[in-house]
Amino acid sequence: MLDDDSPFPTLFWLTCPVLIKRVSRQEAGGALTAATQRLANDPVLKSRQSSAAARYVARRDQHAPVDRSAPLPGGGPDRIKCLHAHVAHELADPPNPVGATALSNAGWPECVVGCVAPK
Repeated sequence: MLDDDSPFPTLFWLTCPVLIKRVSRQEAGGALTAATQRLANDPVLKSRQSSAAARYVARRDQHAPVDRSAPLPGGGPDRIKCLHAHVAHELADPPNPVGATALSNAGWPECVVGCVAPK
């Protein structure tokens, strides 16, 4: 919940430290602008991303409806603001085409030892 008791709009979080770093490098390298430009120039991609965003909102609203004027986590189908949110969505509830592209570019970490020790 936010300070005003409204639900926090983010449902999925990227938590893998390796993926966080790899996705952060993409963002720093201009991937947000590139993804936004691809959406503007590719109506099929924009339609697929719009469907992913609608599915995200529907699933999130099953838990706690959020004011429709609130921005979508990671941006909407017109502007990508956070690849981490899109990758998390792709991992938890695919498909998210922007998240799938960022995940593919990041590569799946081949960790030998887990980041979190079992309890």
